[in-house]
Amino acid sequence: MAQHDFEDLVETFAFLDDWEDRYRHLIEMGRDFPPLDDALKVPATKVEGCASQVWLVPRIEGGRFDFAGESDAGIVRGLIAVLHTLYAGLPTGAVGQVDAQAELARLGLDEHLSAQRSNGLRAMVGRIRQTAAAA
Repeated sequence: MAQHDFEDLVETFAFLDDWEDRYRHLIEMGRDFPPLDDALKVPATKVEGCASQVWLVPRIEGGRFDFAGESDAGIVRGLIAVLHTLYAGLPTGAVGQVDAQAELARLGLDEHLSAQRSNGLRAMVGRIRQTAAAA
């Protein structure tokens, strides 16, 4: 069910030789992800359960899901960018059908993230699914 852009990301991660290269790529994705306006960094957009500061701001237009986001940690900004690649543009009803754990495992993230980062990632996915379901 993964989107074309996510499939491209899977191919990129497969091409990179080791986790260090993938980690660097993830951080670069975070650097390239558009920053969130400070006015949107409010308690309502903050994702609880993350070790870092994380904000996700959903946008639903024409029945399609999208979001902006930011974190104070580079690796987490990269994870936000990965989730954006996985979910952005999907019909809101399809968001809950994405098996995020399986899709992210294709990138090897399940094997290389700390327990805290994994918990934060699950919290972000939960927020995304909850927001799309409420739309």
